[in-house]
Amino acid sequence: MREFWVSSGHHLVRRADHGGLMLTPELLMAYLARPELLPPDEACAAERALHGALMADPFRPVPQVDIDALADEDARENWGFMLAFRDRLARAASLEAAYVDFARHGAAGVPPIFLTQLCHLVLRNALDGCEDPYVLRAGELFYRAQKATLRDGALLLADAEVVEVQQAGAQSAHLSPLTALLDAVPEFGDLDIMDDDNAWTYWSRSDANTMIMNLGANARARAGLAKVIELWIGHLLGLEVTVEPVATIEDRDWRWFVGLDPEGTKIGNALWKGAALGPAMGERVVTLMRLTFADERAVQPGVRSKPVYLIGAMDADKIWRLKPQNLIAGLPLLESKLS
Repeated sequence: MREFWVSSGHHLVRRADHGGLMLTPELLMAYLARPELLPPDEACAAERALHGALMADPFRPVPQVDIDALADEDARENWGFMLAFRDRLARAASLEAAYVDFARHGAAGVPPIFLTQLCHLVLRNALDGCEDPYVLRAGELFYRAQKATLRDGALLLADAEVVEVQQAGAQSAHLSPLTALLDAVPEFGDLDIMDDDNAWTYWSRSDANTMIMNLGANARARAGLAKVIELWIGHLLGLEVTVEPVATIEDRDWRWFVGLDPEGTKIGNALWKGAALGPAMGERVVTLMRLTFADERAVQPGVRSKPVYLIGAMDADKIWRLKPQNLIAGLPLLESKLS
């Protein structure tokens, strides 16, 4: 089995018999080693002592008095967030269960970067054994913001952070006159567009996030995103669903939608109210998909036999930030399935 997404930290956890991931001291130590929690040079003795004690025993109970003893206000806030996050992970039956809890009951006080890293780790488990690089590249959308651009009418997605670095470098160097000849995308520097000829190279650079996803013109890219969503819902909720890309919502009696991001939610709400999308809003749509349940007994009665539409859209800066928690909290499931 080929390795991918080493940066998820999956080697720091263990998989239980039920298939979920279990919290380990090693994973918590990786969080404690993050720059946000490493005591800076000017940190007080109490903060250094707290960090050292937790590195020795990451599950160590920390009374509030130890937090209050920290001299720096930001340090007190950061440690409060971290310990609350740790305790919620520790109380859950698995890291998957913890993620579902965050999605359904809120993640107030949890640094977004921690929730994103948890998504990365859980999705790595859900995709374990996957041999399709198109699916894995689509999976990056769940935890990495994407920069969008059009080329020959087709929507391309590239890692937003990588593009920013590329553009910063381009400002200090002239673009090669061979750029057009090499089939490059000027906005994305020298990144490769994934296709059937180079998809095999994904395995050697899955943690580099350097392949462009041709969502608009490559059917395998669209199918890859649909498959990731199916596996994500199946892994976290135990529900078998089918997801397929569609061009438009043809159903005049559609009952439910899930916005895959804030912009998608705005567009869905506008359509729900019967409003016509203006050109600016319509051009922001990145993906439109239809989801159906294999067993509708878990679905609210009013939505049974009807598809759920999934709407994803970029913001005004052409950035798409997919929120995978919406796929957990936003489905029309019976109350008994939401506990």
